[in-house]
Amino acid sequence: MEWFKGIDPVIQALLGTCFTWGVTALGASVVFFFTTIKKEVFNGMLGFASGVMIAASFWSLLSPSIAMAEEIGMIPWVPPLIGFLAGGLFLWVVDKTLPHLHPGMKTSDAEGVKTSWQRSVLLVLAITLHNIPEGLAVGVAFGAAASGFPSASLAGAIALAIGIGIQNFPEGAAVSVPLRREGFSKIKAFWYGQMSGIVEPIAGVIGAYAVLSMRPILPYALAFAAGAMIYVVVEELIPEGKSDKHSDAATIGAMVGFAIMMTLDVALG
Repeated sequence: MEWFKGIDPVIQALLGTCFTWGVTALGASVVFFFTTIKKEVFNGMLGFASGVMIAASFWSLLSPSIAMAEEIGMIPWVPPLIGFLAGGLFLWVVDKTLPHLHPGMKTSDAEGVKTSWQRSVLLVLAITLHNIPEGLAVGVAFGAAASGFPSASLAGAIALAIGIGIQNFPEGAAVSVPLRREGFSKIKAFWYGQMSGIVEPIAGVIGAYAVLSMRPILPYALAFAAGAMIYVVVEELIPEGKSDKHSDAATIGAMVGFAIMMTLDVALG
């Protein structure tokens, strides 16, 4: 890890989010071996992603936000509260604006503003919407690690990137496999699947650069990323995973995902 410490924090964020993007691509490559995913397995994957994101929201983002607010001399609960609600509001606006379509839905049921975009693009944008707060969270974490606050560490940022990367594997598969069922070739389904993660390096670099440029906003930025991730979990992942008789798989997946992310953050952070 010593060699990694000497790298510019923005480059660290870029490398971390390129890793998470790479795992998304690895997940999308599942389409070369499977053309379908059992609903029970799919629900478990959604639950797993939910568990990772919930755990990361507290241990990697909200808890450091509270500690940093105290270190700066702010009222400890104010920056986390404002940032958390702002993050949820931001994702609500994006959710209502960005056209997207979840697997299994009719094209006419696409959310966001009405558009004539192809069904494949709308399916990819649904997962891309999830990846915005994930990339932002990783970027802000690396920026925080370089800020000098005792409550933020490089090991914690790396743990977050690993956790987000792990849950990106099923997300990549959740895009490519449904596209294959829609009639796309394996290569095209893989391409669209991995492209859903390209937003993470973009959001990560923006997040790291923002907090390094404006250090006082760091507690707000950490909580903002947490609020955005919790919005995605409650609005999209949990309802989709609990939508049929195989809902137990989503619950078990969430427990496993939460436990893994909690362990990563406490052990490494």
